Amino acid sequence: MTAAPQTTGPELGDVLAVAREQVLGRGEGLTEAQVLAVLRLPDERLSEALQLAHEVRMRWCGPEVEVEGIISLKTGGCPEDCHFCSQSGRFPTPVRSAWLDIPGLVKAARQTAETGATEFCIVAAVRGPDARLLAQVRQGVEAIRADGNDIQIACSLGMLTRDQVDELVGMGVHRYNHNLETARSHFPEVVTTHSWEERWETLRMVGEAGMEVCCGGIIGMGETVEQRAEFAVQLARLSPHEVPMNFLIPQPGTPYENYEIVEGKDALRTVAAFRLAMPATMLRFAGGRELTLGDLGAEQGMLGGINAIIVGNYLTNLGRPASADLDMLAELKMPVKALSDSL
Repeated sequence: MTAAPQTTGPELGDVLAVAREQVLGRGEGLTEAQVLAVLRLPDERLSEALQLAHEVRMRWCGPEVEVEGIISLKTGGCPEDCHFCSQSGRFPTPVRSAWLDIPGLVKAARQTAETGATEFCIVAAVRGPDARLLAQVRQGVEAIRADGNDIQIACSLGMLTRDQVDELVGMGVHRYNHNLETARSHFPEVVTTHSWEERWETLRMVGEAGMEVCCGGIIGMGETVEQRAEFAVQLARLSPHEVPMNFLIPQPGTPYENYEIVEGKDALRTVAAFRLAMPATMLRFAGGRELTLGDLGAEQGMLGGINAIIVGNYLTNLGRPASADLDMLAELKMPVKALSDSL
């Protein structure tokens, strides 16, 4: 998707000059029209946008970077038809249904903690958790703690009921991930087996219960640049603690298998725009960054508003080695957030 050149208007002025006063100076996120203007910035102004986004991140979030690892407890066989997902049982993908045993979960949590990560997210490919899955999560959390591991535990288990939210809180799960995936106006083109509003309701209950809300999406699923701006502002209204930024990895067998990869400059422009929409939110590099940006682009993103990363692999996709990301942070002189700072 090529950014259009329109970046000004009667209510915008020069959008980066406005953002410097509004976002950097007062901590007020950009409006949808302003986000759209950033997304339409020409390539020659991209470095300026990234620099401003980095300044905003440093002022309103600080220099630390949160490192997280994720693991799939239940892989494949999901009944939903999310068109980007190789774990949907509705598409002829290579992924088959499988469960990870408790010792494997404990080992993964231990290895994640050894990287210096403070967050470990347990993920399951389901519409929502049943009694068996919740029992497995409970056993897993208890086993991780019995192993002497005090890493913070997050979960991503699909849509929840109120009782399930309360049960997760009781287990000590402190953060819940449930991505809205894309703008509300584009969601019916991406998923048909449930609604954007159903996802929003789960997030509302999670926030009300006191868990941290982790909610982001995937860039590059056929959305327009206007819908990217819409999505950024919808996320901002949710006031999430964390927003994972994924870039589409076209998966064999899915409806999106032939979609083009997001261009690096458009990905970085989107990172900057999302930071300027959410100045105090944790913005996390997630799936697809290696494919879209490569090593140099990842560094540019870290200097353009990102302040959290997932290390290692992403469920059914390979990521960079954790050591490579930690070395990058050291070279950029970005301190890794300590566990004691996270509690």
